[in-house]
Amino acid sequence: MAKQLLVVDDDPSLLLAVSETLRAEGYEVQTARRGSEAMIRVAESLPDLIISDIRMPGMDGYAFVRNLRASPRTRLVPIIFLTAKDETADRIAGFRTGADAYVTKPFESEELLAIVKSILERVQRTHSDLARMFGDQDDTAIDLVRDEELTDAEWRVAEAVARGLSNKEIAAELKLSLRTIEGHISRILDKKNLSNRVELALHVRERRQPD
Repeated sequence: MAKQLLVVDDDPSLLLAVSETLRAEGYEVQTARRGSEAMIRVAESLPDLIISDIRMPGMDGYAFVRNLRASPRTRLVPIIFLTAKDETADRIAGFRTGADAYVTKPFESEELLAIVKSILERVQRTHSDLARMFGDQDDTAIDLVRDEELTDAEWRVAEAVARGLSNKEIAAELKLSLRTIEGHISRILDKKNLSNRVELALHVRERRQPD
């Protein structure tokens, strides 16, 4: 399944150039011209990675990223800042805000594609390591004590997270929309006061039936 990326920039020509470069590599790409518009895109569908400008009218890139990092649903989405701001202080500010990488304009397409690929592969390794962390045994063969605070649907989603599945893989397995899966995970994290998917997976695995 193709990775979904979101590109945010108020320059329409650059927005088009970046989007077409990514689409040529097989990525699904959504775009936004403002930080506020990007927040709507993210609410509609959680992207696998975001590329954002910093200098934008209204909500700038820094504010956009701070909003994402403040929410359990979006705090782990990888973010690349793509901007003309090339001062050391600007880079430091970007990383402190929560950006994963920083590419300055003008840029080489090959460089941007390499960074995108590297980050997405790192995320995939994390998912794989998470699955290995909890063992290779399929959860269908493990007797788990269900968390009664969660609904049946939420518990099925939580178990799938513990197996290291991505949101898209869970949606396909449970035959639900991606947005529904995202909503379930957000509610589960809130109910259990958990910060991220790793903590959720640990919570599920701790509920093994004693031998």
